[in-house]
Amino acid sequence: MDIAQFVLSILIFIVLFFSIGFLLNMLLRMTWVMAVIYPIVVIFIIDGVKFIDYFRNTSVAFSSLQDAFFHLKWVDITVLTSGLVGAILSGIVIKLLRKQGYQMF
Repeated sequence: MDIAQFVLSILIFIVLFFSIGFLLNMLLRMTWVMAVIYPIVVIFIIDGVKFIDYFRNTSVAFSSLQDAFFHLKWVDITVLTSGLVGAILSGIVIKLLRKQGYQMF
């Protein structure tokens, strides 16, 4: 992965999950909803198993997920962690806006 692509990926994941988290917080009025949902999103990103297979073939699906986690490179971990940072930042911003009296948030 090129260094420019790496930096751009980090910025895109921060902005993407910040904005999704911000919108979910506004609509659902639950501050940390995206930070809680984010690990599920990461599982869907890294694992190639269908969602229904986690219920049908549980052992195969979870062993595949474990293999996928162990084969992540540091670049992938950094990019995925930046998405978590964006989700947490959206919760912090919503809390600050509510504290300042914005009723919409």
